Amino acid sequence: MNEEQRHEFFYRGWRFAYCARRMATGVYRPEVVCLGEGTATQETMLPNDTDEIAYATEAEALRHAQQQAMRWVHDRTGDGQGQL
Repeated sequence: MNEEQRHEFFYRGWRFAYCARRMATGVYRPEVVCLGEGTATQETMLPNDTDEIAYATEAEALRHAQQQAMRWVHDRTGDGQGQL
């Protein structure tokens, strides 16, 4: 993940870095890395969570990346997706 494209996101004590990578075809693909919980640092690339992994705009891909991070936290904390 390129540092200049990277955004940081904090959600329920978890830290994430995300970006929208522009592909050769002109579409954008969201990428999310979990940086760890609290002050612990352990980088983990989140797997794609949908078959639709390409978006027409960077903004759409960035929104999806944030939502993906939120779902990932909910899946691990038992909160479900009702709070998105």
